[in-house]
This record gives sequence, C-alpha cells and structure tokens, in this order.
Amino acid sequence: MVLVIILIQGYYYFKINKPVENEKIAALLKSHRSEIDSLRQAKLQAKSTYKIYPFNPNFITDYKGYTLGMSIDEIDRLHDFRNQDKWINSAEQFQEVTKISDSLLAEISPYFKFPSWVNNTNVKAKFSNSSYSREPKTFDEKLDLNKATSSQLQKIYGIGNTLSKRIVNYRDKFKGGFASVVELEEVYGLTDEVIERLKEEFALKTPRSIKKINLNTATRDELVKIKYIDYELAKYIIEARTLRDGFKNLEELTKVKDFPIHKKELIQLYLYL
Repeated sequence: MVLVIILIQGYYYFKINKPVENEKIAALLKSHRSEIDSLRQAKLQAKSTYKIYPFNPNFITDYKGYTLGMSIDEIDRLHDFRNQDKWINSAEQFQEVTKISDSLLAEISPYFKFPSWVNNTNVKAKFSNSSYSREPKTFDEKLDLNKATSSQLQKIYGIGNTLSKRIVNYRDKFKGGFASVVELEEVYGLTDEVIERLKEEFALKTPRSIKKINLNTATRDELVKIKYIDYELAKYIIEARTLRDGFKNLEELTKVKDFPIHKKELIQLYLYL
C-alpha cells in the first residue's frame, strides 16, 4: 500500500505539476521579453524624437558632448585645444582635434554653426583686424557695461534681441546698474561662454555702490537681507563665526553648512571683514 501511494505521488509530481511549472516559467519569460522589447522600443523612439539645435562646437560643455555621443577623451581633447586660445573653424578641424569617428562627425556636423566671418573671407579679414583680433582689449578700450545699449550688446556672438533686453532689464532694476560683472550670472539664459565674450568687449567703469555689512558683526536680520541667505543659513553662519572666533577671510564662508558655493561671489559682494 505504501509503495502504491509513493508511485501515485510520483506520477502526480512528474506528470501533473511539471507541465504547470513549465507553463509558469514560460509565461514569466514571455512577460520579461515583452518588457525588454517595450524598453528597447521606447529608447529607439526617444532617440528618433531627440532634436539637436545648431551650436558652435567651440563651446561644447561636458554635458553637451555627452549628449552628442562624444567620449570623455574626445571632450577633453577639445577643451585642451580651446585652453590654448585656439578656435575650431571647420568640421574637418573638429575631427582632427577631437579624433571622433567618421560616423559621429557625419551625424553632428550638419548642426555646427560658426560665426559668419569664418566662411566669409572678406568679413574674416575685417574682424581679424578689429574686434576679433587675438590681442585682448585694454580696460580703456572696452565699453562700459552700465551704459551699453541693447544694439551694442547684440554685437556679441550668442546675444540676440531677447538676451540683450534681459541684460538691460536686469541692470535697470538697480539704481546705478551692475555692481560687478559677476551679476551677469543672474541673467537668465546667459551661458558662461557668452559671459566671457561679454567681458572681452565690456567692462564696469561705473559700478553701482553697495552698502556692505561686516561679516563678523552682522546680525541674523542683516544677513537675511542678502540674496541667497535665508534664516537657516544665517544661523549656520553665526554658529560657524562663533566657533572660529570670527572669520579670517570671506572664503571661509564656503565651509559653512548648506552654503551655496556657486553663488559665493554674488553673496560676497555685500560683505566685508
């Protein structure tokens, strides 16, 4: 009787359970395959709908290079070249410098946008002898940023009608205009590259005066009047000041908890020791 029971159980396990288990595994594999196919399709669709806008390859950032499909080494080669104050003026030169593949060059080069003087020999000669000379302008030769008109600002490559108006509108919010060129970072849409080009042509010859406060004696209520400092950060600043028996220099602010390091120069405009 025991043997019969064992045989029946064996039959049940191998002949009945096994197909059910196999069916479950097959269904699970089918579900996984379907999910993988969906992800692959979504990736292909996203790639097909991704739009690249015209850009100057001389100002490719790390992130921009990554989105274009460039490797870290290729991006570094470009930055090393630009750090020598050299400029790329053609797709062929871009490939020569970065060593990107022919396929990637063919994919992104149609979107390269160079200044008009690069392809126009007459304009190139004109600019090489004037504002686009490799010789940097002196302070006296530069225009005053606080007196620049919208049309003068638009002569900077990368600044159009919209950005020039934003610069002027931000400047006009303050009586006296800009206090420092670092405030250009507050103008929405201005990239670091465009700001650098602005600095090449403009200087602050009539900066507005700022009433600064002593970092080592400022109260919490005085500190929170400075943009990017709220009550919590003001508390941390005062705590750090007490522990240090006073700040020795403004750079020590960067060690304060939750201090916005990327806004350091803007905050320091309103402080002194």
